[in-house]
Amino acid sequence: MATSVYESIRSDIMSGHFQPGDALAENALAGRYGISRTPIREALQRLEHEQLVVRTPRGVHVKTSTPEEILDIYDVRITLEGAASRAAAERRSELDLIRIRAAHEAMKNLSSVAGGERAEANRVFHEAIWAASHSPTLVDLLNRLNVHLIRYPSTTLTFGGRWEEAVLEHERLVDAVAARDAESAALIAEKHMRGARDVRLQMYALQR
Repeated sequence: MATSVYESIRSDIMSGHFQPGDALAENALAGRYGISRTPIREALQRLEHEQLVVRTPRGVHVKTSTPEEILDIYDVRITLEGAASRAAAERRSELDLIRIRAAHEAMKNLSSVAGGERAEANRVFHEAIWAASHSPTLVDLLNRLNVHLIRYPSTTLTFGGRWEEAVLEHERLVDAVAARDAESAALIAEKHMRGARDVRLQMYALQR
């Protein structure tokens, strides 16, 4: 029961139903999910451990972001994405390459401009690169770090020309991985994530 309500609250945070700064009162949550306060309390403790919520003197709230946090998250992801792409170029199999190319083609052929669909197609591509690294440690770290990014209600892929830029950068990354050019793959991936970081910071500034 506690696991189920944890997943429900987590999903509502990720989807943007609960916005950064929103209060998460135990009584209100118990009423929303039709459950007692004990599993709600346990779920909030797990979410606090994941840094999705924070406990303050005024109660539990959905964690808000700061420019410093954005920089910290992206700086770590830049390093990890570079390492995963380098490893993918070195270790990828033909099946890995087929999956990476299929994910890239899906992005190129996506007609929808909806942020959610763009974000999903982008996630599938990156996860194909991670899988091709054949490094369980890197995949685990990237998945856990991704939690901190997907809690932002808006995607960078609807900002300006970021979508078109991302598709082109992915194409260069596919070529480098296919050529087993590990150094180029790492540099392209790092540049790609720096671009995403810069767009995220612009979006943050416009929301202030």
